[in-house]
Amino acid sequence: MTSPVHVLGIETSCDETAAAVVADGRGVLSSVIASQVELHARFGGVVPEIASRAHIEAINNVVEQALADSGLAGGDIDAVAVTHEPGLIGSLLVGLMAAKTLAWVWDVPLLAVNHVYAHAYSPALEAEPIEYPAAALICSGGHTALYRCEGPTQLELLGTTIDDAAGEAFDKVANILDLGYPGGPVIDRVARGGNPAAVRFPRSLLAGQSLDFSFSGLKTAVLYHVHGTPGAVRSKKTTPGAAGLSTIRVADVAASFQAAVVDVLRAKLRRAAKQMGARSLILGGGVSANSALRAAVTELAGQCGCALRLPELRFCVDNAAMVAGLGYHYRRAGQVAGLDLEARATVRR
Repeated sequence: MTSPVHVLGIETSCDETAAAVVADGRGVLSSVIASQVELHARFGGVVPEIASRAHIEAINNVVEQALADSGLAGGDIDAVAVTHEPGLIGSLLVGLMAAKTLAWVWDVPLLAVNHVYAHAYSPALEAEPIEYPAAALICSGGHTALYRCEGPTQLELLGTTIDDAAGEAFDKVANILDLGYPGGPVIDRVARGGNPAAVRFPRSLLAGQSLDFSFSGLKTAVLYHVHGTPGAVRSKKTTPGAAGLSTIRVADVAASFQAAVVDVLRAKLRRAAKQMGARSLILGGGVSANSALRAAVTELAGQCGCALRLPELRFCVDNAAMVAGLGYHYRRAGQVAGLDLEARATVRR
């Protein structure tokens, strides 16, 4: 019987400092996340400079805790996987330099992982392998994209957002409704007490059979619904805004907005699955924790006869277990990075 392959993963693409140890790509021995939500809450979004400084302060302790929780020492680690794209460049650099240092000190392979690809792999953690080909919908604060997946490391981009990502729209609408930050969890909670048919917000499906996304118009429609005419908003005329809405009305707006987002995400995933003949549907990213979206995709999987792969809620947020898990497959394929690996804020389509 062969010994398990232990991969240490490091994730610092945005505002979570995370480290994890995963055995053989699926067994999560530890997963540690240092959140920065409180640091960014008063700004209503992530401030890159604050994020990178917080990563510097947290990275050593997070890695040490991940090793301690796993019961392993540095000498037991077989490879170090790190997110090197896409993300905030300052944040990425912190994790990348930590990973390079550890790989060099331990004399083990360095594995380069795409953050979005890792989200597409997250449903395989602590679960059975994913059945391919799969249509993957990855939606978060920074990304909304569809992928054709032929394997853990074989992904083809089918469509992406042309403006706001779904998670970004949730944050902005939560701000319009004075619900706080981050917007995704609070809108999901508030929407449960509202009527999703109360307001008929637009569903932007774009032309033809497009697999791209657009949520900017929807966000603007919510803004005008809450603050009144476009002219009043442009002139910054004082309006009651969310303060003028009853608790029930706020819930109705939140539920109607959420329903519009979910309808578009579901329609595009259905379209992609049909075009590629998918055997599985994958959901990943922070927005994949949304209860309405999970219910809609569960129903869709049953209708199209596809296996449904949802990540555990703890693996929906940015985490290093998904990075380590995917890194295992890169190691198996011999796709090892050099110590000259660079961080990239964006990835060419």
